[in-house]
Amino acid sequence: MQIQFNTDKNVIGSEDLIASSTSLISGELSRFSDQITRLEIHLSDDDGNKDGFNDKRCMVEARLAGMKPIAVTDHANSPEQAVLGAIDKLKTSLEKITGRLKDS
Repeated sequence: MQIQFNTDKNVIGSEDLIASSTSLISGELSRFSDQITRLEIHLSDDDGNKDGFNDKRCMVEARLAGMKPIAVTDHANSPEQAVLGAIDKLKTSLEKITGRLKDS
């Protein structure tokens, strides 16, 4: 599973953020690693330089082998929280999809 991070000009994609997020993502999505070929993580700050409530956005696009990509988005107060929320949403979507595939 390849993981790619993209940030806008208002979010600093530090090595610590990328390393901790990659570790979290790998652990949380390990049971789906056979189906996921690539993950694209897009972090942005919706308010730019202003401080705001839930202004950090994380959009995760999962590319699945032989299927259409899945995209989920989460907003939070920090990039780390936004990544965690988006990964939780992605796990829920993947569980539904893989459950449907097993039922067919």
